[in-house]
Amino acid sequence: MSHARSRAALTTSTLAAATALALAGCSLAGGDGSTATEPSTSSSDTGQGGGTVVLATHESFHLPKKLVRAFEAETGYDLEVRAAGDAGTLATKLSLTADNPIADAAFGVDNTFASRPLGEGAFAEVTTTATPPAEYALPEGGDRLVPVDSANVCVNVDTAWFEREGLTPPTTLEDLADDRYRDLFVTPGASTSSPGMAFFLATVAAFGDSWPDYWTDLLDNGAKVVDGWEDAYYGDFTAGSDNGTRPIVVSYDSSPAFTVSGGRTTTAALLDTCFRQVEYAGVLEGADNPAGAEALVDWMLSDEVQSALPESMYVFPVMPGATVPPDWAEFAPQPTDPYEVDPAEIDANREQWLTEWTDVISR
Repeated sequence: MSHARSRAALTTSTLAAATALALAGCSLAGGDGSTATEPSTSSSDTGQGGGTVVLATHESFHLPKKLVRAFEAETGYDLEVRAAGDAGTLATKLSLTADNPIADAAFGVDNTFASRPLGEGAFAEVTTTATPPAEYALPEGGDRLVPVDSANVCVNVDTAWFEREGLTPPTTLEDLADDRYRDLFVTPGASTSSPGMAFFLATVAAFGDSWPDYWTDLLDNGAKVVDGWEDAYYGDFTAGSDNGTRPIVVSYDSSPAFTVSGGRTTTAALLDTCFRQVEYAGVLEGADNPAGAEALVDWMLSDEVQSALPESMYVFPVMPGATVPPDWAEFAPQPTDPYEVDPAEIDANREQWLTEWTDVISR
């Protein structure tokens, strides 16, 4: 496993919008409030495809409706999107239905869950016209899962709070167990939250077999564990809630771009605490419409879709030709060396790790 270091907090209003998008399930809500799963009126009889292509994805999937209409018009396929819960639930469903796929293509399986559906044979080989940078490829299964976006789960701090209190913010994972930051840190749980799991994996990468000792020190220092990211950010984080009392939270590296006020951001990601997540798309083995599925995966690598990802799903594109909003370029720096754990190692140890983690936080 390699070792690394970023993502910060969003403004309350923008975070509320992001949460609304997540709660909207996997409808591709457009600017007019309608969904992109409606039959397209712009599908072309002269397109290369025909019929419907079904995409299984997680509950936070969202792209502008105009892009979906363009895909349908250019290819002749109608796009149907089916919700399958969060990334972990999606991976589980794909694994359990490998012999009877629930869709033609899937998007949203990340590097923390990829090995299971790959091991079950859920994905077929896929060919794309664009090739994402090799740094995002899976060690195994790169011919079946194509990287689409990346994000880093990082510890975030409310810099305005620390300035008011005259306290220097933490910078490392070790700092979180320092007495100076007693009762100031909140994180979503590893067993109930994708970012919580990513933070946990960062501690595994950083401390190896000694991670239980680190978590014991964290809890002894007053760290609070809650169910989900929204609970942590909106409920306890001082920059996310008027009633928050904890200025340190687990969030994302894109978050500071959404807390900009007066030309500066009021939060920061600690770039030495980050775990990189990469989301993948692929064609399901045994798909009813494999050609449509491959066209869909290829489309997700297009400049138009890649450039829409930051404001649609709050993630970074993987293709070098994509653009990101100016605020992201200025206020959401990415870590140069994020923590990583090999997907096969995660798959082999996930259940045991979570059992041990639950024992530690239950003491």
